[in-house]
Amino acid sequence: MTTMKALVYATKGQPVLEERPRPQILAPTDAVVKMVKGTICGTDLHILKGDVATCSPGLILGHEGTGVVHAIGASVTTFKPGDRVIVSCITSCMTCEFCRKGLLSHCVDGGWVLGHSIDGTQAEYVRVPHADGSLHRVISGASEASQTMCSDILPTGFECGVLSGRVKPGSSVAIVGGGPVGLGIVLTAQLYSPSILIMITRDPNRLKTAASLGATHCIPFGPGAVEEVMALTGGRGVDTVIEAAGVPETFALCQELVAVGGTIANIGVFGCKVDLALDKLWHRNIVITTSLVDTVSTGMLLKLMDSGKIKTDSFITHTFDFAEMLDAYSTFGAAAQHKAIKVIIDF
Repeated sequence: MTTMKALVYATKGQPVLEERPRPQILAPTDAVVKMVKGTICGTDLHILKGDVATCSPGLILGHEGTGVVHAIGASVTTFKPGDRVIVSCITSCMTCEFCRKGLLSHCVDGGWVLGHSIDGTQAEYVRVPHADGSLHRVISGASEASQTMCSDILPTGFECGVLSGRVKPGSSVAIVGGGPVGLGIVLTAQLYSPSILIMITRDPNRLKTAASLGATHCIPFGPGAVEEVMALTGGRGVDTVIEAAGVPETFALCQELVAVGGTIANIGVFGCKVDLALDKLWHRNIVITTSLVDTVSTGMLLKLMDSGKIKTDSFITHTFDFAEMLDAYSTFGAAAQHKAIKVIIDF
């Protein structure tokens, strides 16, 4: 059987490059995609830290990227070999009860499976189940590297942050966490014209990037963050506060920042329990949302990217060949030190 190189979750904290059998069509709805561009997600780092108990060692990581369709099953009708495609982080059968409700992330035969329960995109080839509902055509109005942002981070920020957070024209918004998803929220929240758009993060470089993308205020994460936000909002707090880091301290800050009648939209992946200060929040008429991206907005976001309304070139700070994947993980895992935002992998 023909082999390929793949990045594998070996043991806790340890990714390794291995030779693996090239994936085959297992169901009529499958496609096998030869990867062209890939990237690393913060969720991949959470998996390596052991924060995602449902992931087992031996798994090929990754759920983002672009490629060329190599082979298709007999039931695939939308794509053919040779098509250049974006691989969605969410796999959708398009027919089950959850998919019909728009909850593609809970598809009974899909959802977040790539790099989670089946082998993912950090390999030379990947098998994509339910290809018709899980691939998108590459557009011409943006670089292929930029389009990897539509695999996960842009729809995640938009759906789980902007939409779940009920961002409205004239509202006030704070984003706690300046990673790629948090920066994606800075871009997509502006589609709804908030009057105040605050980025709060530890990394000075990402504060600068957030400002360049349109954040109206950039505040270092720390003891003075609450005071600064309250000064900006007349002591009321913000209408929408979006947790995009996934650590207890950031969720605690969100609870301090939310205004009466406001929304806390959680995106971060938590590997431990966190405190909920209901003694302070029970009477404040707030909403707390949790969600996994459904990628129902991917087509729309690609249209905006194609027209130049959304640009993500500045997200790409480092590029590595696939043979350098371990270096890519080291760089992305120490993002502040390397001034990294999103690393691109060339296959």
